[in-house]
Amino acid sequence: MTVMSGIGMAIDGDSGVASLVNPQGTSRAILVCEHASNLMPERFGGLGLSKEQLTSHIAWDPGALELSLRLSSLLDAPLVHQRYSRLLYDCNRPPHAADAVPRMSEIHEIPGNADLDAEALAARAQAYYFPFREALSGFIDARMALPQVPVLVTVHSFTPVYFGKPRSVEIGILHDADPRMALAMADHLKAVCAHDIRLNEPYGPQDGVTHTLREHALPRAIANVMIEIRNDLLADAASVNAIAVLLADAISAANSRMEGERQHV
Repeated sequence: MTVMSGIGMAIDGDSGVASLVNPQGTSRAILVCEHASNLMPERFGGLGLSKEQLTSHIAWDPGALELSLRLSSLLDAPLVHQRYSRLLYDCNRPPHAADAVPRMSEIHEIPGNADLDAEALAARAQAYYFPFREALSGFIDARMALPQVPVLVTVHSFTPVYFGKPRSVEIGILHDADPRMALAMADHLKAVCAHDIRLNEPYGPQDGVTHTLREHALPRAIANVMIEIRNDLLADAASVNAIAVLLADAISAANSRMEGERQHV
């Protein structure tokens, strides 16, 4: 794994907010994993949560980083990932979003976030959101200077049971205003596998989850997609690899389809 220092970025173990893996990757895809880690600096006291809560889905997306790293290897794609828990700040939310620093996550109260005033919320954004945003934005701009136009792919996982209700969807392919890549990936996946594949489920733009796509892809007019995998499908290395192979093929197929459509315009 290659990790590069840069604006807002750090070698693992340093104090930076974002890590960049495989920066010289040859793929068009830029992978992003905003909920990669449940790391919590000691000074926050675990935000008053138990060890069990801090290892659960409320603190991060279990399996998402492992999946992202495997995709990075299979595609030879660069990956930008967040190094701290989304409970400190959710880097897939803008500072004005009510859940950027969540006071509740599903049924769990977050005591360390309960009484933050506007100044404290702004300090969290300055410490976590803006460095991550700048690091990702700077890297995308650098890739756009290359002859090959990039595509943005964000990688997430979701819990099989939410507010006590089981979820049957297994793979969600999400899009915002630009559906090109999502539609192409969904078509490919539905043709080659038996997983329950759905567009804009279990979340969609109406839930505020497509912020990274809106912030970084839509203004640059680059194709983009958000991937959500039910985390019981990422329970071990073999499962992660199986999903990664499936998604890598779908990303490649979508890129080929979009390139073909572009050439025929």
